[in-house]
Amino acid sequence: MAAVADQLPMVELPRGMYPGRLDDKGRLKLPTVFQHYFAALREKRLFVTSVDRQTALVYPIERWREVETVLNALQTDPQAARNVAFTAAELGSEAEMDAQGRILFSPELRRELGIENQPVRLWACNEHVEVLSQKMFEEQQQEAKKAPREDLAKVRAAGAKC
Repeated sequence: MAAVADQLPMVELPRGMYPGRLDDKGRLKLPTVFQHYFAALREKRLFVTSVDRQTALVYPIERWREVETVLNALQTDPQAARNVAFTAAELGSEAEMDAQGRILFSPELRRELGIENQPVRLWACNEHVEVLSQKMFEEQQQEAKKAPREDLAKVRAAGAKC
């Protein structure tokens, strides 16, 4: 069995930002590139949540387990770890992508973020997918526009070759 798993192709989250929309039943129809990514995972379960009450996160369950491990081991501020874990549990739910490439978001998450039957933006980063409301997208877009040259200079100084 391990030999078969070792032969699976490596899958990576797609790069870029993609439009999406939650339907009236709270399902996010994934763009095709995300459907291919999630379909290629060995473990099909996902964890859909928020940890900041502003942005939804879609984690492959394997990646969410890694987050839980870090939260459980955090000694520098155990109350902060507990608060983040509580928020994730309160708003989160396990899901699987259905045959039409949709993922169900919990009613609590949809209400908290104001994304019921609304357009959203999907952005893959740090081995999960961030789902931003239109408002959050516009706020982050404005922040990114403030000092693009200075920001680029800082990341280049840190070693990025972009």
